[in-house]
Amino acid sequence: MPEFVQEDRSYSHDPGEPCTSGYITPIVLKLCRELGARRVLDIGCGNGALCRSLADAGLHVVGMEPSISGIDCARRLVPEGRFYQTGVYDDPDGIPEGDFDVVVSTEVIEHLVRPTALPQFAARKLKPGGVLVISTPYHGYLKNLLIAATGRWDAHHAPGWEGGHIKFWSRGSLTGFLNSNGFKVTGFAGAGRLPRLWKTMILTATKGGCVPAKFKGHLGSAEDARVAR
Repeated sequence: MPEFVQEDRSYSHDPGEPCTSGYITPIVLKLCRELGARRVLDIGCGNGALCRSLADAGLHVVGMEPSISGIDCARRLVPEGRFYQTGVYDDPDGIPEGDFDVVVSTEVIEHLVRPTALPQFAARKLKPGGVLVISTPYHGYLKNLLIAATGRWDAHHAPGWEGGHIKFWSRGSLTGFLNSNGFKVTGFAGAGRLPRLWKTMILTATKGGCVPAKFKGHLGSAEDARVAR
């Protein structure tokens, strides 16, 4: 039986600032500065809002997004950037640029039927020792318990949401997933709301497990990424 993989290329984007920008973008920019990044690929760039912030920080930006409405918005918002209507299930060679210092993917992996496609795509585009910066809604024991105890489990998972979340990651599950798909997780940050009740989490992972020297200072402040909560 053929594998079922679907990517919604008609997903609608508008020019507005994503609701996650306030608590995700500052962390992504900080990580890119710490890494000394110059060239960044944004996987699932949406309407280009993060790319605009990266370009304003002086970075060379390339964005990819399967939705044509997203690509149209991004090209208008960041005219100096390069944008491609493509997704992680497509051939990475469809993007001629490569050897990126950092690949960023924010709030994407929770939508993927086949999530292994994302680290595989990122690995093809990163330079040796390059870094994947990935965010996804945080799910840990305490947060899950409170969602269930307050009767919000069904509403939180929103099963009727077209194109919505189909994967729900904890810190431990995402760490193990990335470590088993060609990366080595090197850092963690929770973002939005109170600790352990974070709205989202941001993990950094190096291609092939080689930690860049510029990144070692950040690692000292990170909690042990093996902790599954």
